[in-house]
Amino acid sequence: MVEYKTKQQKRNFYRTSAWNKIRLEALVRDNFECQQCKLEGRVHVDSIKIEGERKSVELNVHHKYEIEDYPQLALVLDNLTTLCLNCHNKMHGRVFGEQKKKKWDDEMW
Repeated sequence: MVEYKTKQQKRNFYRTSAWNKIRLEALVRDNFECQQCKLEGRVHVDSIKIEGERKSVELNVHHKYEIEDYPQLALVLDNLTTLCLNCHNKMHGRVFGEQKKKKWDDEMW
């Protein structure tokens, strides 16, 4: 069985044609929309490619069961969901730009 424990093993996996194929299937199935935003009543769709410019990355295809723990599910469509970058980062506990907790909870006058 293939392992995806190291950064290099994961990088190699995400460059395969098998991953690109199943990733596109997940995006099409999910209508190129963030499924978490959709659950919360918001809409976040993929960016549009503008000729001559680099397309911005708006969506990730997320493994519900991570490949390092469940390598057998790495290419299973039902294990994939489309998430925007913000939701994907939240899912992995990577939250940036949060406001620091105030030192005092006193009201401002």
